[in-house]
Order: sequence, then C-alpha cells, then structure tokens
Amino acid sequence: MSVNPNVEERDVDVGGMSIRYLGAGEGPPLILLHGAGDNSLDWRWVLPALARKHRVYAPDLPGSDDSAKPAADYSPAFFERFVAAFVEALGIGRATFVGNSLGGLVALRLALSEPARVGALVLVDAAGLGRVVNPAFNVVNVPGFAEAAIPLLRTPAGAYQRALGRTALLFAHPTRAPREWLAEQCRLAQSSGYLEAHVTVLRALVSPFGQREVLLDRLPLLQTPTLVVWGEHDRVFPSSQAKQAVSRLRDGSLVLIPDCGHMPHIERPEPFLTSLERFLG
Repeated sequence: MSVNPNVEERDVDVGGMSIRYLGAGEGPPLILLHGAGDNSLDWRWVLPALARKHRVYAPDLPGSDDSAKPAADYSPAFFERFVAAFVEALGIGRATFVGNSLGGLVALRLALSEPARVGALVLVDAAGLGRVVNPAFNVVNVPGFAEAAIPLLRTPAGAYQRALGRTALLFAHPTRAPREWLAEQCRLAQSSGYLEAHVTVLRALVSPFGQREVLLDRLPLLQTPTLVVWGEHDRVFPSSQAKQAVSRLRDGSLVLIPDCGHMPHIERPEPFLTSLERFLG
C-alpha cells in the first residue's frame, strides 16, 4: 500500500543509523512507536487523522527492513536510547508519545527516565505491565528452533504462513487484518536480516517465565498524563494488565475497546481515534 500523499517518507541519521520515518501534519508533536515485528506503516490507518491537529512522526525502529539493523541486543533499554536520540536528531523537543506493545514499553521507560521529554503518554496494549504473555512467544527461547525456522519463513509460502499466524494472534477477528498489512508482513519476512533482528527483539522481551521487564511498581512515580488503550480480546497481553496499570497511575485513564485484539489502531481505528482525540483534546 502506498503511503498517503500527505504523509512524507524520510530518512534521518540517528547515531550513525539510517532510520526511515513517516511525517505528516502541523501542530504539537506526536510520536508513534510500533510493536515488535512491525513498522511505521502500522499507523497508516490513523496517521492522516492524527495529523490534522499534530505534527506526527512515526519511525521504523532499528531492525525493521527500511531502517538500520545494527548488531545490538535490541533490548527495551536499547530502544529507549534510540527514541531519545531520534527526538534529538529531529529537534522535536517535548512531545506526546503513543506506543503499541514494545513501543508502549519503550515510551513508558522514556517517560520514567526523562519526563521532561514526554508531555503525555498513550500506552496501546503495551508490554511491560505484567508478567503474563501468550505462551506462543515462548518458542523463541527453544535453543536453535528459531534459527532453523528462518530459512523456511523467508520463502514466499513461509512468509505467508507466518503472516496468517500473526493475524490469529494479533487480531480479535483475523479476517479483519487488512490485505495491505498482510502484504507488508510477507515483504518484511522475506527481507534480509529482518527475521534475525525480530527473534533477537523477542528474546530480549520474553523469557520462559513470561515478560522479562515489568514496570508496574514504578507507575506511581509517573506524573505524566497517561491514557491506557487496550483491546478487550487481546491474545498477547490480557486486559487485566491494563486495569492493574491504571490503578497505579497518578494521572491515568483507561479505554477498553470491545471486539478488538492487540492492535486497535489497525483493527478498530475509529474508536481508537476517538479515545485519543478525547485524551489529547
């Protein structure tokens, strides 16, 4: 799918890494951070609407096909440092951060460590808010399994099967997965170095016992206004994690989107946008 003509596709050097990002609109800055295994095009269903009142930036995190794939541990701490450097490189200053899954954990880490950078925070089915994660992710911890599977997953047939498997995990209704999203998943899987980076990201996030990093105990320290948005039928992280997180926030609110999975901005963009507009308004 081509990017909306009002959305600019640009590259920026961040600490020696070439990073692709999408930009659009004018107004207060809004940073969109995607989840593991995805890229900035995840936001295409909501980015034009958000750009009506904001200057929106959506980077491809390192490890994505159109950004650098450095030899790194791809830990949440690595991505936090990257996002801070990305903001510095573009001279963005204080901004609102919206993060899905891994992107939510990264944005939360930044809000806790450098609160002056984060004017408001939106956590969308975010990682880091509980130990529990779908057991399907534990396969990355089986020694040698992922490495053996990568050559098959990189073939056209394997990439398509992988994309279908991800829809079953990430969408409440897999038939709602847009064709454009499926096509992008297939393209990513067949690109050089992407699957290897993705496996490294997942291993940094998930241990055999669940999520490696849980920040619940630090939430009472957060003074940033925070909106938690969650699909009620998220198969990756249970919605109970969202409720527990909001109960610990000083300035937090919760929106549960019914009939929705792990990526509301793709599966249910209209109620997702409504919740953001109310919060940001």
